[in-house]
Amino acid sequence: MKALVKEKAEPGLWLVDVPEPAIGPGDVLIKVLRTGICGTDLHIRSWDGWARQAIRTPLVVGHEFVGEVVATGRDVSQTAVGDRVSGEGHLVCGKCRNCLAGRRHLCRATVGLGVGRDGAFAEYVALPASNVWVHRVPVDLDVAAIFDPFGNAVHTALSFPLVGEDVLITGAGPIGLMAAAVARHAGARHVMVTDVSEDRLELARKIGVSLALDVAESTIADGQRALGLREGFDIGLEMSGNPVAVRDMIANMTHGGRIAMLGLPSEEFAVDWSRIVTSMITIKGIYGREMYETWYAMSVLLEGGLDLAPVITGRYGYRDHEVAFADAASGRGGKVILDWTA
Repeated sequence: MKALVKEKAEPGLWLVDVPEPAIGPGDVLIKVLRTGICGTDLHIRSWDGWARQAIRTPLVVGHEFVGEVVATGRDVSQTAVGDRVSGEGHLVCGKCRNCLAGRRHLCRATVGLGVGRDGAFAEYVALPASNVWVHRVPVDLDVAAIFDPFGNAVHTALSFPLVGEDVLITGAGPIGLMAAAVARHAGARHVMVTDVSEDRLELARKIGVSLALDVAESTIADGQRALGLREGFDIGLEMSGNPVAVRDMIANMTHGGRIAMLGLPSEEFAVDWSRIVTSMITIKGIYGREMYETWYAMSVLLEGGLDLAPVITGRYGYRDHEVAFADAASGRGGKVILDWTA
């Protein structure tokens, strides 16, 4: 089969022929239809410091996908050939304290699809049946392909009650944009998104945010005043990993404000802990999705009319992966999709 592979310990990805994956008694084999390009994939392609530490070559990359089940292991009973599925990209041990308690998203031995084992940028991918999410109602293929990052957005946005709250989102990348859509759909009063990319801020406006703010020209405090907020934001969703954005978010939260942090900083940085303590601000780290409460919430949100179409801005056949990755790395658009049936 064709697959995008990190063949060598150097920048680049290679479209090559590899054997189709074998499945065990508890696994399913999935014919991949569409995939989404993630920031993790960009790190692996560029072969940066994180990738050099985390990746062993050769590796089939990719973890965002939708496909059709074409074969099941003998012990699989809840998933059938012909099911349209997406996949939970965190494979857990099932034996640690958190796994046994049903908190699988907190497993300390998690292995990432397309990072610690061969992934989904291929014509076929194999997964444990317990990592498969079956789409029981029709879902657009492009949207189904990005259920993994959509789950990050939902997990972050729904960490705290949003009805009637004023929400600040720092970072208008694809996950920040999806979180903004979720916050609006879930009943937030105001949703303000910040970034320095006018293209991405324009996407936020299409989603319907209250204010899309270019922080290269205005401050978060300016945006707060523009929205008429006297006491600050109630909820912060930090999606950028940028130290300045984190500090500015903390400085503009109301007393008792709550922050969910998904953005991953590239290095340690200082924050005003005195402000956090005296303002009684809650900060919660977010990684991945809750298995499988977040997945249920995603499906229900889409059934309820949540529209993610504006977030998807690039569509390419898998043979045009170089152009697709350049688009995704540009920092100007939303999610980029690869079609594996083209």
